[in-house]
Amino acid sequence: MIKLSKTPRTILLVDDEVNITNALKRTLRNDGYTILIANSGEEGLALLAEHEVGVIISDQRMPHMTGIEFLRKVKLLYPKTLRIVLSGYTELESITNAINDGAIYKFLTKPWDDDLLKNNIREAFQYYEMERENLRLTKELQAVNDKLSRLNQNLAQKVADKTCEIIHSINLLQISQEILEYLPIGIIGIDEQNMIVVSNRRAEEIFCQPTGICLLGLMAGDVLPEVLLKLLQDHYPSNLVQFDAGIITLNKGVSVHVHMNTMGGISQSKGIVIALSPLKEN
Repeated sequence: MIKLSKTPRTILLVDDEVNITNALKRTLRNDGYTILIANSGEEGLALLAEHEVGVIISDQRMPHMTGIEFLRKVKLLYPKTLRIVLSGYTELESITNAINDGAIYKFLTKPWDDDLLKNNIREAFQYYEMERENLRLTKELQAVNDKLSRLNQNLAQKVADKTCEIIHSINLLQISQEILEYLPIGIIGIDEQNMIVVSNRRAEEIFCQPTGICLLGLMAGDVLPEVLLKLLQDHYPSNLVQFDAGIITLNKGVSVHVHMNTMGGISQSKGIVIALSPLKEN
């Protein structure tokens, strides 16, 4: 249920006959309205320029400016204000035209019935307040939509930036992997669980792996020669950063120069990297 804002209900009474405006004021004085009185259309327009008015009750027959003329001007300047004409049947045709044009909200006859007058004014204020509340909610919704639109734009930009960053990182990784594959030395990375997590083509050739068989994911103890495993056991885990293990001979008489380096200096990975440089045969 929509809760209407609690703003003062201000009504403007316009009639050139003072006794009529006084009578209307007495009729409405106990209904909690702020009542403004004008004795001509000109005075009414001046008051509207200074006050926020929800409902206007105007006589039709007034000198200089008729009620319909006055209310047509009000419609242009203050279209949300509810406009009621209080007049006799003799002006019925002009009033009907004004109703059809939207210049007035309702037409009440003189002499008026107090209860009918009060009910019509009450309904007019409810309509006016509902319109104002709808306008307020529309503005709030538009503000929220604008904020969401800006957030979506920012999010889309962040996603685009992150995507570019990921693509750049993937490209760098692919370049690094390609460089690793074509190095003339064998590279093996072993994690803390003794699993081989890095391997290049030259390392697989050194350890005589069949074509297409990758060392990645295998346990070091299952594929590395005993002499290399002993080096690992002697020097890792330890606090070494770099270690030159010298020349060792692997299976089938292959000799390599071994360098070891612990992982974790740049990345968060823990383990050891082994570089195997094959010696040229004499």
